[in-house]
Formats: sequence, structure tokens, C-alpha cells
Amino acid sequence: MKLTEKLALAALYRLNPELGHTIAIKAIQAGLTLKPGPVTSPRLITELAGLELPNPVGLAAGFDKNATALDALLQTGFGFIEVGAATPLPQPGNAKPRLFRLREDQASINRFGFNNEGAQKIATRLATRRSAGIVGLNLGANKNSIDRVADFASVLKTCGTLVDFATVNVSSPNTEKLRDLQGKAALKALLAGVMDARESLPNHIPIFLKIAPDLSEEELADIADVAKASNLDAIIATNTTLSRDGLTSLDRDKMGGLSGQPLFEKSTRVLARLHTLTGGDIPLVGVGGIGSADQAYAKIRAGASAVQLYTALVYGGLSLAIDIANGLDSLLKRDGFAHVEDAVGTDKAPWL
Repeated sequence: MKLTEKLALAALYRLNPELGHTIAIKAIQAGLTLKPGPVTSPRLITELAGLELPNPVGLAAGFDKNATALDALLQTGFGFIEVGAATPLPQPGNAKPRLFRLREDQASINRFGFNNEGAQKIATRLATRRSAGIVGLNLGANKNSIDRVADFASVLKTCGTLVDFATVNVSSPNTEKLRDLQGKAALKALLAGVMDARESLPNHIPIFLKIAPDLSEEELADIADVAKASNLDAIIATNTTLSRDGLTSLDRDKMGGLSGQPLFEKSTRVLARLHTLTGGDIPLVGVGGIGSADQAYAKIRAGASAVQLYTALVYGGLSLAIDIANGLDSLLKRDGFAHVEDAVGTDKAPWL
């Protein structure tokens, strides 16, 4: 991390976390970040659900909810970007404060509740982006919707022609009963509706599913079955956890979803189990607690075709994406892998 980035992070830590994030987004919009473009090499070029990524290190949804800094973010080293979550109608989300830094644990707790400016405004920004690159959209449902299943399809119809993939997010713990849609029957119906909406688009984009880390073995098996039956293109494992095991920070008992380093082991175990349950036939994106190239590499060897970052950027800065991509390249070379895909799932046994 460069000195200027360290100083900027130190200044942001003096502010409440949500205000700090808002200022960080404005700084990125203003171009006050490194702009190396996507890091790449022959080893790092990755195929994910038919998409060619310059490297497998992505930015997770939630960082740029409203696609306001998309052009700048596409130049900061990431191999792909996911914006949102977007809901059909704008909504303010849950009451503040709703974001908490757990610095001693290198973690965060949030209970945002899908705060965003709505699918139509986000679509307008997606339509006017200038930078090339792979961009996905996280699909959400409005808190007070009478038909949440229809909400996911609605957002896809509004924004689907403007993105390279879309993620069905049924795993946020901050919208009441949203995680109920991970049940086998509900998930099957939801994905059927989303797939029907995709068929109405002129472009055939991949559909991903983002799941929670707090699922039983039976629930994971059900998700794997539904994913295969629905011809899902990829699964993102995982979202935030409700667990508070091992935390030491003062804010450890705040309500919301926990992300960051404490999630690494739990999310990686889910990832490895999914790789086994799907027989490696459905690409997986590993998320949760990645703060180094070694951790990204562990996710890949546990079964991930690509990874995503978010909370670690709070502590390591945006340059972390560059460091992790370059570090992955070195690790792949060290172990004799010619391509990322050659390493996928090669060391999942310790996580099962």
C-alpha cells in the first residue's frame, strides 16, 4: 500500500463508516486512485460462465451500489466489477447507523437493507459508462414488495441489456425473510422467473446466484440440485454471516451481516462443499474474508473459478486488488499452473 493510500485510510477511519465510504466513492469518482487498468497475464486470463476476464479478482456487490464510480473502478486493477444490489423502486434502506467497522477483527457488520436509487437510475448510469470491462449487476427485491419473486425479474428486464451478468441475491440477512427464498421450492420458482425474464432480453447474459454461508448440509445439497436443474451459470459463495464466533471488537454484537476475515474459513468450507456437490460443473465465485493473494489462491484451490473482494479494501485500500492479482500470478507460476482454471479445486480436501 502506498503512503498516500495509508494516510487516506487513516483519515477515513476518523469518520463514521458509512460517511467514510461515501467520501471514498467520491474520491474514486474524482480519479484519486491508481489507474493501472485490469491486471492481466496469460496465467490470469479466466473464463467464467462464458465471460473472459483479464484476471479472476472481482469487486463484490455493495461497494458501488448505484454504479456511480463504475468507469473509475474498471481502471483500478479488478478483472470484473459487480454493482448493486438494485431493486425495482428506490429505497432508503434501514435506519442509521447501519455499518460498523470491527478493526481488531479486520471485519465489518452491515445492516443496510438494499439501500439504492432504483433500477431505472442505475440503468441510466450503466448505459452511459465509457470504460470497457466485465460488469455485473446484483438483483434485489424491495422491502415492502408484495411479490419479491417478480422484483428480481423486473430489475433484470430494466438493466439486463446493459450488463454482462446478473446475480440473484437471496442471501442478504438485512431484508426480512429474504433468505427464505433459498429454500428448494421457493428458489426453483424464483430462478424460473428470472430465466424467463432473461429470455425476453436480446442478449443472453449469464445468471449467477449468491448464497449465504449459514446453510446446513441439506440446504446446500438442495441449492446444488436446483442450480443444476435451472441451468444456473454460476454460484457466488458467500454473502455475509450471522455468526459472531471468535470476535473481539466492541461492536461485535451489532445486528447485521458480518464480513471480512472471520468469514474466510466458513465461506471457504461452503465453497469446497458446493464444488463437490455440483461435481465442478457449475462455476463458483469465492467471496468472504479474502485479504491476500494466499487467501484468494486458497479459494481457487478449494473450488472457485474467480473471487471477489470488499471488506478487505476497507483495511488494505483499492491497491489490494492489484497486489492480489499479481500475487496470484506468482503463486500459479510457482506451482506450475499454466492457467487459473488448472488450479480450481485442486486442494479442496482440507475444507470438506
